[in-house]
Amino acid sequence: MKTLKIVGNILYWILFVLTILILLVVIIQRFSNNSLSLAGFRIFNVVTESMVPKYNVGDVLLSKSMDTDQIKVGDDVTYMGVDGDFKDKIVTHELVAIEDVNGQKIFHTKGIANDTEDPPISGSQIFGVVVCKVPVLSQISKILSNVYAFYFVVFIPLVILIFIEIRKMVIGFKKNDE
Repeated sequence: MKTLKIVGNILYWILFVLTILILLVVIIQRFSNNSLSLAGFRIFNVVTESMVPKYNVGDVLLSKSMDTDQIKVGDDVTYMGVDGDFKDKIVTHELVAIEDVNGQKIFHTKGIANDTEDPPISGSQIFGVVVCKVPVLSQISKILSNVYAFYFVVFIPLVILIFIEIRKMVIGFKKNDE
């Protein structure tokens, strides 16, 4: 019984620390409009079907900043759009071509599910190359976007945890008074 309690406490603290870290990363990314990165990494959420079947709406992607010389055709890049329909939007599309125009690299991207290529971009627009899709964060993102799922998966368990912690504090106060 004592071993089970120790294992439970360890799991509780691991989950607690992971939750805090994930929340910090998400909050930093949201409030900085993805202008800040942590060790060169940024998190992005897929909001359109332009990269289906590779990435679906609600998927969370981890992107790593890279020197533009290391980026190659076939990489999925995340960038800030500056022209047309892409203006001021963060886009993740596949790099389909790189051309050199007067010593300046111009990158051509396209969504897998799209028929047309995006407007050309410069290296300064690129946030980074997609390293991976984060399944756990993707599921959390999808849950948080559904009101009912959020209520039953996040809100109710949070209320229960708060109640348990308050109960522990009250019991501790009573023991101290005796």
